[in-house]
Amino acid sequence: MSSLTFEKALAELENIVSQMEKGGLSLSESLALFERGVKLARFLREELEKAEKKVEILLKNEKGEIRAAPFNLGEITTALGEKEEPEKSDSEEESLL
Repeated sequence: MSSLTFEKALAELENIVSQMEKGGLSLSESLALFERGVKLARFLREELEKAEKKVEILLKNEKGEIRAAPFNLGEITTALGEKEEPEKSDSEEESLL
């Protein structure tokens, strides 16, 4: 999977899920698709872990120490000087329904 990109792998995995949800496949076809899906899922997880490590490197503190923290888009956008959207309360979300 060396030439496989994250986007291509994700699209292929979505296609596999769609095919399996439709049904009508033989057992051997289902198992082959499932096996390919597992391989793709592992590849995607590895790619996400690599990206997470890159984000950690970019979030080094002023002393050059990596500050490992859970990924929080709000913190990153604030650090980049972007305006963070206020979170809606449960009652506000319910009123939209």
